[in-house]
Amino acid sequence: MSQSLNEISASPPSVDKVEIPRRGLMLVLSSPSGAGKSTISRALLADEDRLDMSVSVTTRSPRPGEVDGVHYHFISVGNYKALADNDGLLEHARVFDNFYGTPRDPVEKALRSGRDILFDIDWQGTQQVAEKARGDLVTIFILPPNVAELERRLKTRAQDSDEVVAKRMAKALDEISHYSEYDYIVVNDDLERSIAEVKAILRAERLRRQRRIGLADFVNRMRHAEG
Repeated sequence: MSQSLNEISASPPSVDKVEIPRRGLMLVLSSPSGAGKSTISRALLADEDRLDMSVSVTTRSPRPGEVDGVHYHFISVGNYKALADNDGLLEHARVFDNFYGTPRDPVEKALRSGRDILFDIDWQGTQQVAEKARGDLVTIFILPPNVAELERRLKTRAQDSDEVVAKRMAKALDEISHYSEYDYIVVNDDLERSIAEVKAILRAERLRRQRRIGLADFVNRMRHAEG
């Protein structure tokens, strides 16, 4: 029997958008200087409305233009040591005479609410975070397309001497040697494609069953729904 014109043109019944509660994740981007990590991070933060940048604590004084709570949380050495001694930092390091670290409590609060946190830390900081919260962690290492391109970027981004560029290249090659410690590798030979790849990783990791803490209740409601 042929369908009537009204039946063919009828719109399907509307279905409400399903929102399954999930735990947020910690997304780490690491790379040697000049590989494009900062540019990719800015693109992610501009496009992803449930992604926030981790704000570190530091014992150094604010520089001109820096805002407390936006660029860093500026705290005393005493408060820093109290956080470190009470396991209140996910990772920390001393740089010259100043201390830096990622406070645990605001990250945990964000994850519980389903928000994701973006980290701009090196391989050493990533190792520390992995020791304390591996299940919430997704790590991506950004590689340059080749050594010559990395050197070109380092030379063009600042007016540094050849000696300074050589030191940065040596440090970059040491950092690159830790690529195998990361979950994902993105080779930044095309910026737009690299951004798209990082976004795809983020979308996939958000769908992991273990992170979707409301999934069991959602399935149980379907199983026990009245016919």
